[in-house]
Amino acid sequence: MREFRHFLAIDWSGAKGERQKGIALALADTTGGPPTLIRREKPWSREEVLHFLRDDLPPETLVGMDLGIALPYADAGAYFPGWEASPPDMQALWELVDRTCEDDPNLECGSFLAHPQAARYFRHAGGEVGDLFHLDNAPTRQGRFRYAEYAQKAHGVRPVSNFNLVGAAQVGKSTLTGMRLLHRLRGSLAVWPVDPLPPSGSVLVEIYSSIAARSGGVGGTRSKLRNFAELNQALAQLGSPPVAGTGAIDDHSSDALLTAAWLRKVAHDPAYWNPVDLTPDLARTEGWTFGVL
Repeated sequence: MREFRHFLAIDWSGAKGERQKGIALALADTTGGPPTLIRREKPWSREEVLHFLRDDLPPETLVGMDLGIALPYADAGAYFPGWEASPPDMQALWELVDRTCEDDPNLECGSFLAHPQAARYFRHAGGEVGDLFHLDNAPTRQGRFRYAEYAQKAHGVRPVSNFNLVGAAQVGKSTLTGMRLLHRLRGSLAVWPVDPLPPSGSVLVEIYSSIAARSGGVGGTRSKLRNFAELNQALAQLGSPPVAGTGAIDDHSSDALLTAAWLRKVAHDPAYWNPVDLTPDLARTEGWTFGVL
């Protein structure tokens, strides 16, 4: 199994605006020290994260981003069934979202969600549910899920549909803004599994921070760590030294710190790169969540 030298975890945000307190970056390395936050004088912007990944990423870095890299496809044979512009694969989906939102600042996704056809597939705020949010004869009213998200449930976590834009746990906007970033990274950074794992260089993967939290011993309905004592207890479970600090810590920072340590612990394990249910078609259209075996 190939080796990485650095492990970067990114807690992402799809919220509107230039700078986001919900974005946090944490870096660990193979020397075994505690993970550290990469701080800015002001909160990170999405475009700053893009430039960091493209221009300033340390060599041989495994990057984990807490977002969905694609929308459901396999359940209907299309991302947007019934729409002739529905893309055939993940990279074309990224291009469609970025092109539709080319006039939106800050890598935002408002134009895609306001598109008269695209809007029909999403659950929006204010009780507005697109008429194509559910498939015919859908087994639940939670919206569509990717295969990886069904597999996530076996890890004791509760994924939310990437077509959902409502509630504190919604991930739709982070997914769509992330697609704009991923499209602009093409040719600069491999994205697994749409790209095969290269023998060298840096790689970006989709992560779900709650899975890292489970590996750190955070169980039950709790997945967020909001003080340094809890964070350091979870880091110890992952074989990481503690981070400095006492008292409260925001959960974006704790998610990033814990996940960076988790990436360092598991990245060498071939099982994480060879999920049982990942097929070539899924790799091309839906992707996968690193850590879902």
